[in-house]
Amino acid sequence: MKAGFIGLGTMGASMAANLQKGIQKDGHSVIVHDIRKDFAAPHIKNGAIWAHSPAALAAECDIIFSSLPGPVEFDAVSFGLNGLLAGIRSGAAYFDLTTNSPSTVRKAYDEYRKKGAYFFDAPVSGAPSGAASGKLAIWCGGDADVFEKWKPVLDTIGDQAMYIGPIGTGSIAKLVHNCYHYIEVVAAAEVFSMGVKAGIEPLALWEAVRQGAVGRRGAFDALTRQFLPNKYEPPAFALRLGHKDVFLATKLGRELDVPMRMADLALADLTEGLNRGWGDRDARAIMLLQTERAGVEIEVDPQRLAAALERKAKNG
Repeated sequence: MKAGFIGLGTMGASMAANLQKGIQKDGHSVIVHDIRKDFAAPHIKNGAIWAHSPAALAAECDIIFSSLPGPVEFDAVSFGLNGLLAGIRSGAAYFDLTTNSPSTVRKAYDEYRKKGAYFFDAPVSGAPSGAASGKLAIWCGGDADVFEKWKPVLDTIGDQAMYIGPIGTGSIAKLVHNCYHYIEVVAAAEVFSMGVKAGIEPLALWEAVRQGAVGRRGAFDALTRQFLPNKYEPPAFALRLGHKDVFLATKLGRELDVPMRMADLALADLTEGLNRGWGDRDARAIMLLQTERAGVEIEVDPQRLAAALERKAKNG
């Protein structure tokens, strides 16, 4: 078996490395491609083969993965000059791990079927740490029987590969997940700004609400990574990518005539963040917009925050 991987960025590099570890030991090959060949250097060093184009990769592979920024890049890889469709084999399976548009992947599904190939939208969730550790959800839309055939290969990349339904359903699940997250981010910034402006010290406020019913479910835990320490670089997930995800979710809402009022508010803040030049900061930098509007500053000393986290771990 030969497996291909296209897109060796923050997430893709780790997923491709885990694919190599999982299948090369059994004598299978991995072929890689990226618009920046230097990104492939660690994979080539560990035995991967370089392909000079997506078409060249597709011509050799039984199964293909891609991890790309969004629909524009996906279309270029699939439909562009020397794209996957120009070289894909009949019977091959292609799992796109990108957070993509349902309408884009449905169109692609039809085009790959014309070539006798099986296409899946298969977005992942687990952040860069999950991509590195293999603790990833992979939500797959496509043909159920083909998914089952290739699930052992998916299991080398993530520990929660799941068949969701027909083509497009994986992307819908991912957009629901990510859009919910950014609505939550905007809401957290709003209520914490209110609490701090009302006179509660930020860390004391976090420790208090962390002990409530919502906090015990872990809803406020993520605030310790960027918001409370006021540290948004390096990004865990870039703001420009968060903007793309919420834009796609609100677009889907419009297509379905579903009002998306809270998502529209989150998108407005993400757009303002982009306009301020924050595209490569962590997506949670949009929380600074609300603290600025409220006229409060939130920045907890890292040592105090570490001590609070130790108390949290001890007390549950």
